[in-house]
Formats: sequence, structure tokens, C-alpha cells
Amino acid sequence: MAALTPPHGTDAPPAAAPADALPLAAAALLVAAGGTLGVLVRALLTQPVAPGGWPWRTFAINVLGSLLLGALLGVLQRGPDVGRRRAVRLGVGTGVLGGFTTYSTFALEVEQLLAAGHVVTGVAYALGSVVLGLAAAGVGIVAAGSLPRRGALGGDAGEEP
Repeated sequence: MAALTPPHGTDAPPAAAPADALPLAAAALLVAAGGTLGVLVRALLTQPVAPGGWPWRTFAINVLGSLLLGALLGVLQRGPDVGRRRAVRLGVGTGVLGGFTTYSTFALEVEQLLAAGHVVTGVAYALGSVVLGLAAAGVGIVAAGSLPRRGALGGDAGEEP
């Protein structure tokens, strides 16, 4: 049976964080600030939907958010997730786009449609949102991959992340 601990003499002290590591407090602030902005934009765009009607605004927000997140991640994957890339991923991806899109409103709208007896609309809305959201994210990733690799986040050799 193999030992679960390293043999004597090989214990190394924990590795220090890289010099360009984003402190936890800074990462949390980026996500919070971005999330606040994303939620604000979504709140300005959404309106209550008539009972039984298709929730077009939430649907459009979630599909658009998926497309934008896919594009952002497609650009960011051109280099390591450190420095500016990590800050942009956290602030814009997790924060702004995470706040902009809304799973909770989507789930509530599906439940309300089903509870009101609009089963076909509720199921179509649920499936359509998930399928089109995944497709939009894929389109965003592919579209970003076809862009020229320029700029601070583009990943050209010799550039800082």
C-alpha cells in the first residue's frame, strides 16, 4: 500500500503565491462591483410579464449574456488566467455577466408558467433557454477564436497577461 504522505526529507514549505496573484479581497471587490453593474443593467431592462406569456426579456438577457460570456472566455483563453486576464474574468465574466444573467428569475418564470397551467410554454421556455444559451456561448467562443490576436488580452507573444 502506498504511503499517503511524502517520504521523509521531501516535505517542502507551501509555495508562495505568484507575484501577479490577485489578492482575495481585490477579487471579491471586482466580482461585487461587476455584479452590481450587471444587476443594475438587467433591472433596467426587465419588466413583469403577463401571466402565461413568454418571458422575452429574461430569455433575451440570458441568451445575450451567454453569448457575451462565451466571447469573453474565448478571448481570455488565449493566455494564462493570471494578472489582467484573471481580473477581467472575475470583474466582467463572473461579476457583470453573472449579475446580468439570471437563473433565479428564469427558474421562477418557469415555475409560474407551469403552476398557471401553461405547461407547453413553460417547458419550451425552459428547454429553449438552456439550449439557446449553450449554443450562444459556443458561438461566442468560436467567434472570439476567429478574431485577430491583438491587444492587452489577445495573447500575442511577449505581451504581459
